[in-house]
Amino acid sequence: MIEILTPTELLRAQDSGALVANILHTLKGRCTVGTNLLDINQWTKEMILEAGAQSCYVDYAPSFGRGPFGHYICTGVNDAVLHGKPHDYTLADGDLLTLDLAVSLRGIAADSAISFIVGDSKPAESVAMIEATERALRAGIAAARPGARIGDLSYAIGSVLSDAGYPINVEFGGHGIGSTMHQDPHVPNMGRPGRGYKLRPGLLLALEPWVMADTAQLVTDTDGWTLRSVTGCRTAHSEHTIAITADGAEILTLPTLGG
Repeated sequence: MIEILTPTELLRAQDSGALVANILHTLKGRCTVGTNLLDINQWTKEMILEAGAQSCYVDYAPSFGRGPFGHYICTGVNDAVLHGKPHDYTLADGDLLTLDLAVSLRGIAADSAISFIVGDSKPAESVAMIEATERALRAGIAAARPGARIGDLSYAIGSVLSDAGYPINVEFGGHGIGSTMHQDPHVPNMGRPGRGYKLRPGLLLALEPWVMADTAQLVTDTDGWTLRSVTGCRTAHSEHTIAITADGAEILTLPTLGG
């Protein structure tokens, strides 16, 4: 299903996007050495409920997961890049943490992810990998405009990632979003320009470049959800929800909080 939102729905999407971004902004400020992943999940639950919103994850049970996800946020540490299930782990100095959050507010969902390093240690290779996903995200957003095709976005994202030297996995990538979290069209992180669905105003897309340092192969954790690099290398993931407008792309998942 591909949804085209009405102007009224787009206004609601702006609110959903701001909520997701503000929660991630708050969590990043709270995540320090000694923070437990289960605490992050609890803080997320409290902020979602306080806003009168609904989690897109708690009851989520797709074919690639084992049963309902059962948590409010994805938390990936170091080699865990996607669908990281919060568990009893305490963050250490230098850990590379990815937070991925999708929330529905007044019937419209938004989805965003950030990666950052906890504590004072800043391994150069990890910093470079995070920055590469952020550059790729900006490139994909810059390519998004009415009349462009999904392949144009995928090509822009993939060019940045491959130029930075990272293998690219196309099993999981960006996606349409709207009244539900995951919709068509699929937006792989590598593609051919001029191919695929033609973008129209009112379309929402979640673009999410992610990479693993030295492999394109994933392995599923024993929790049935968390996807890790098969070699145990570090990983990074950046994501925004955007709206296609007559003028280009509007980023919906930017924080409105100060600090």
